[in-house]
Amino acid sequence: MNKKMLLILLLAIFLFGCKFAYILTSTPEPTPSQTPVKTPTRTPMGVCMPNCGEHAETVCYGECPPDCFQCATHTPEIVCTPPACAEDEVYYCEDRCPGGCGTTCVTKTPMPTWWKPEPGLTFHIQYTGDIDLDQPVDVYNVDMFDTSRETIAQLHERGVKVICYFSAGTWEDWRFDADMFPEEIIGKPLEDWPGEKWLDISNTIQIFDIIERRMDIAANIGCDGVDPDNVDGYTNDTGFDLTEQDQLLFNALLAMEAHQRGLAIGLKNDNSQGPELVEAFDFAINEECFTYQECGYLSNFVDANKAVFVIEYGNDAGEYCAIANAAGYMLVRKNLDLDAWAVPCWQE
Repeated sequence: MNKKMLLILLLAIFLFGCKFAYILTSTPEPTPSQTPVKTPTRTPMGVCMPNCGEHAETVCYGECPPDCFQCATHTPEIVCTPPACAEDEVYYCEDRCPGGCGTTCVTKTPMPTWWKPEPGLTFHIQYTGDIDLDQPVDVYNVDMFDTSRETIAQLHERGVKVICYFSAGTWEDWRFDADMFPEEIIGKPLEDWPGEKWLDISNTIQIFDIIERRMDIAANIGCDGVDPDNVDGYTNDTGFDLTEQDQLLFNALLAMEAHQRGLAIGLKNDNSQGPELVEAFDFAINEECFTYQECGYLSNFVDANKAVFVIEYGNDAGEYCAIANAAGYMLVRKNLDLDAWAVPCWQE
């Protein structure tokens, strides 16, 4: 081997040794899966720190990074002393009053009270002609629209209670507020009663806007109670698809509106719903329940110590007097036009 070839061989061995040493000592390039993930440092910025006000403090439920606290009222310490209220006042807090702070005194609003007629009260009912003010009875039932405040005051002067009649379930074309009823809630006419038509009592919003005004009139002229008529439309051909539930709701709302004004209210002729409505109404008033053999429904009122007033038309109704007196019903015989003529059963 000549010198030239020997030098080339030695140079190749040197270069191979250098590369092998580099491989052993160097760090391999990381693969994508081996790239370390840096966890960022959370720096509290104070952006969740609420302004809790004078009577609350910041609290933290569990971990609250970064400074995400909530407000809680100081408890159980009362930090404010409520004012001393008079006997006819109560504490009142318009908004949240932590620790009693912000509490004021307001005059008590008395719960409305109303007359509650009991069985045995005698009555006179008259809607036409000059009212006979000399009937020796406990209760008068008169037309609300046709009876003056002065007439009611006269009756009150001798201790007589006054029930004021109006129709709640029908439209009457001669009433002063007849134009207030929307046409879409006026239905079929009542047989034998010209100028009177049934109402869609399921449309409570439109009807009660008018009913409430009528209740206001009754309260303002001094009526002790009201006698809303035609509250059994669901049993009649009204022109509307009224259900028993429609009638129950309508009648219950009538009772609520009356009581809110301090008025007693009677359930008129809705005999079959009497057991369900006896708690809401204060007395019952019925036309011809003996003639139609429906008086049994009214016994719930007597059992609840509530008066039952019954009208039978014509002088031949005297045969019912003994039954009515035994049942605790106050029965009077009247003409159909409800003028001054009356023959009461309790005098027999």
